[in-house]
Amino acid sequence: MHAVQLAELIGPEGLRSVDIAEPTDPTRVVVDLHAAGVCFPDLLQTTGSYQMARDLPCVLGLEGAGVVRSVPAGSDLSPGDRVAVLSTEDGSWQRTVAVKPSSVFPLPDSVSLTAGSGFLVNYLTVHFALDERARYRAGETVLVHGAAGGVGIAALHVAAALGLETIAVVSTPEKAALAAESGASHVVLVDGWKDQVREITNGRGVDIILDPVGGDRFTDSLRSLAPNGRLIVLGFTGGEIPTVKVNRLLLNNISVMGAGWGEYLRTDPGYLARQWNVLYPLLESGVLRVPEPTLYPSDRAVDALTSLKDRSAVGKVALSFE
Repeated sequence: MHAVQLAELIGPEGLRSVDIAEPTDPTRVVVDLHAAGVCFPDLLQTTGSYQMARDLPCVLGLEGAGVVRSVPAGSDLSPGDRVAVLSTEDGSWQRTVAVKPSSVFPLPDSVSLTAGSGFLVNYLTVHFALDERARYRAGETVLVHGAAGGVGIAALHVAAALGLETIAVVSTPEKAALAAESGASHVVLVDGWKDQVREITNGRGVDIILDPVGGDRFTDSLRSLAPNGRLIVLGFTGGEIPTVKVNRLLLNNISVMGAGWGEYLRTDPGYLARQWNVLYPLLESGVLRVPEPTLYPSDRAVDALTSLKDRSAVGKVALSFE
């Protein structure tokens, strides 16, 4: 079967399109993938910068969506079911995957296979950040950095589904339009964003900041928190990992917290099922929307990752295996 492997730690150019054997494991759910999501951790893995190193060559990808081919005895799933999958062990950038039953999630009819292919990592990470880490409350305001990227769009959709007001921070007018279409209550450009946020909130600041970017805007983020505000670190797509002068945390009783969803699942495996039980009804009813990704053919995986590297990607990126 067709797969995309990382062969060299030289960045996206280290990817290779290859043919490998199909997986066979009677204890797992075998799924023929329609598409697979492309995430920032995939980019980090191409340079050996991700916290979990893998032996080369390896198939990249953490998530995908497709149709069930076979199931183990006793499974609630059936061949032909449309599902999203997490394939963190063996990668998802391949035509067929075999995954643990606990890592397979039936998709409602309202979510296409292409949209479902890039749903799990970003949306469940954002839900974890807002619910488990920030402990959001009704009526709070959430500021989202990098709001036109995959995580940012997910944050706008999840926050809206939870009834929270959102402020999207983006870098271009084109990305501003996308953030507005994605349900942002307010949209501001990076240049002068702190002053614009102060004006929108009448000087109070925001309750929660979701930051997948890091970099030099971090200190201004701390200054933009309301009393008892929480800044949730989701990543560092801006490249620079910022530091915190902890005396700032005393000024308004603010907090800085990390949201490592994948690591949390290793300490509490049952959390994944609890998340899905919360989000599935929102998906099924249409309250939580999942937009279509920017889709690349699987033989253009280098281009897909490069769009993350140079930050030209708008919204979620996925690879097609059809």
